[in-house]
Amino acid sequence: MDADLIKLVNKLQDTFADLGGELDMPQIAVVGSQSAGKSSVLETIVGRDFLPRGSGIVTRRPLVLQLIHTPQPNPSTSAPVEWGQFLHLENQRFTDFAEIRAEIERETFRVAGQNRGVSKQPINLKIYSPNVLDLTLVDLPGLTKIPVGDQPSDIEQQIRKLVTEYVSKPNCIILAVSPANVDLANSESLQLAREIDPNGRRTIGVLTKLDLMDAGTNALDVLTGRVYPLKLGFIGVVNRSQQDINTEKSLTAALDSETEFFKSHAAYRHIAHKNGTKHLARTLNQVLLNHIREKLPDMKARLNTLMGQTQQELNSYGDDAIGGDANQQGALILRLMTQFARDFISSIEGTNANISTKELCGGARIYYIFNDVFGTTLASIDATRNLENQDIRTAIRNSTGPRPSLFVPEIAFDLLVKPQIKLLESPSIRCVELVYEELVKICHNCTSPDLQRFPKLHAQLVEVVSELLRERLGPTTAYTQSLIEIQTAYINTNHPAFISGSATAAAKVANGVPPKSAGPPRPSSVEPVNGRANTDDQEDSADEHSPNGTINGIPLTRDARSVSSTVHDRSRSAVPPVVDGKSGSSSHRRQSSPKPQHHRHREKHDAQAQPPAPGQPGTSPPSHSGKDTFLNYFFGPSGPGPLAGSSVDRASAGSAVAVRPVGRDVYGGDSSLQSGLMASTRLEGNDAAYDMKSLGKHIEAVGTADSRLNEREAMETELIRSLIGSYFNIVRQTIQDLVPKAIMHLLVNHTSQQVQNRLVASLYKPEIFPDLLNEDVSLVEERKRVKGLLEAYKEAFRTLSEVTLSSA
Repeated sequence: MDADLIKLVNKLQDTFADLGGELDMPQIAVVGSQSAGKSSVLETIVGRDFLPRGSGIVTRRPLVLQLIHTPQPNPSTSAPVEWGQFLHLENQRFTDFAEIRAEIERETFRVAGQNRGVSKQPINLKIYSPNVLDLTLVDLPGLTKIPVGDQPSDIEQQIRKLVTEYVSKPNCIILAVSPANVDLANSESLQLAREIDPNGRRTIGVLTKLDLMDAGTNALDVLTGRVYPLKLGFIGVVNRSQQDINTEKSLTAALDSETEFFKSHAAYRHIAHKNGTKHLARTLNQVLLNHIREKLPDMKARLNTLMGQTQQELNSYGDDAIGGDANQQGALILRLMTQFARDFISSIEGTNANISTKELCGGARIYYIFNDVFGTTLASIDATRNLENQDIRTAIRNSTGPRPSLFVPEIAFDLLVKPQIKLLESPSIRCVELVYEELVKICHNCTSPDLQRFPKLHAQLVEVVSELLRERLGPTTAYTQSLIEIQTAYINTNHPAFISGSATAAAKVANGVPPKSAGPPRPSSVEPVNGRANTDDQEDSADEHSPNGTINGIPLTRDARSVSSTVHDRSRSAVPPVVDGKSGSSSHRRQSSPKPQHHRHREKHDAQAQPPAPGQPGTSPPSHSGKDTFLNYFFGPSGPGPLAGSSVDRASAGSAVAVRPVGRDVYGGDSSLQSGLMASTRLEGNDAAYDMKSLGKHIEAVGTADSRLNEREAMETELIRSLIGSYFNIVRQTIQDLVPKAIMHLLVNHTSQQVQNRLVASLYKPEIFPDLLNEDVSLVEERKRVKGLLEAYKEAFRTLSEVTLSSA
């Protein structure tokens, strides 16, 4: 039964080495410095030369050596007496031990390379012989201090780490080999064993080279435990010297020489029976058996834990018996489809059981896109940053055509605000794309251990959902674009927010524009144009009699034309109808159009109505109202003069010439046209007669007008800019509210509602079931390995239970 214990451990060791088990098996690890005689001890125990030899590091991979005792073969048979077998070549037997040595070297070079580096991957070797006891030993690389030759610079750390990894396991017996001709205090193996096993409970000391000690010295105190006590004690051995190896001295002769050495040595003869290689082999066999018995309960408990963990791992890989029944396959596919759709929806809604706590994911990222990314982008758009004052002025001029305007034209506002609304289109479409990309990412992350078994099925599920998302991306993007187009299709200036906003903007503009500068004085010889006078007395009277919201007592209305006509009629009715009277010089009459009769009489009436000189009783200087209405900035302080802000007025205001032609005078024939053409000629600084060339130059000059704005233009520009900002804010709030709603309705919610139906319609087809249920090859191999490991754990547990019962 004792032999069965070691064989059981060897079997488990082979199984777990092949399957990657984690069971800590009882074993003996041989530790020592280079040239301490480890290889010689192992070869003497086996009775064969089979280990590589040489200078420097020879053992560069752990060698797990399992010695298996076999009965003596029948001499009449041709069966080999001794042979070796490697775990990586389990079907090949080596009867020539020189070939075993060569295979160890080849396998070392294959894994550890041609340099002098080491590897922790072991080489498993079994030796069957009637001359050995059942034993398991692990030969580890020799401890070194200084790199020699082509050894790596960190070779000491590599070897020490490898050796420590083996001897640190609680079920490992440490066989510390030290040469007797070196001070025991300098023994590398004993120093390492003391670090790992400070009480010396699982350390066996081996002293080699006792025959090489100086004459008159011995290691009796060490072998008897008086210098360095160990629970398992010290055993002395005498191996072959290098000369014996060179002369090919047999191991049988070496064992006889060793026995003779201990019996004949004066210091060791009384303890000869406790030393030698044969005694070492028996001791190791008994120590290993006792260690296995001692560790059986722990091994059973560990096996029980490993079986539970391995069973869970095997369950995660699923049952390998899917079966060829279409109904079973269909039920499995339908279950996986439902689970995939449920995971997709729960990730969006935030109810997934595996939700992350490290970063935003799923529906939370969609919310982040709506509020932080999209909202911040819209808020950063300046409604009028890309609009220059010249652009606004040009739009106002172009929208009035050949006629001057009393109010800021509404067409100019429409022309300017629509391109600004278009600025919201790009971030809105990008918001749709970001949500689409996030949904695709959610789709790819919806996987489970069951789906990992079937990579083709998982790929098809992802593709079907991705196709559904692509189908919804187009309509969602088109609808988002239509939201912007809807806003540009109808500019609703009746919006309550815009009405209050525009009124506030107008008030700010009115209060913020500085008073008119004096500028060049207006010549008194300027005749009225289009039958209307524009005198300072009339301006005073207009301001004096204009309460809030009225001009000359007439309430302001929203219709610019009605206001203009009402003011015009009011101004005309305020002049007494006088028929006769003349004024103006002959030179002035030559430069201007004839006056109508009622205007000539109006000048006379105004002259007669001049106020008395200051200081006379009953008189007071004219006063201006301190409050300017909003429309004063359109008409000027004198009321609705038709020339306010006109291009000809601006041209004549900066010129010494007092001619202000506007067009054909309805009362004066063609003289005003002639006067206007002559004025354009004088603007060029040329006194020559009018010609078409000079007119063309003047038109070019108007096309490249000065970038400076006059008072009225500055007011109009700021007013338009304020109105655009007010209306843009209304549209921005609307888009910021509607785009996320459209995305949720057309893309997110629609996909969530249709994903299950689309998966079933696309993939629930019996003819493709076998292809969808093809498992991953690596997963099949891993499941096979885990299944074999579980069976090995169960078999080992049953065997250990039987051994425990028989021992009891």
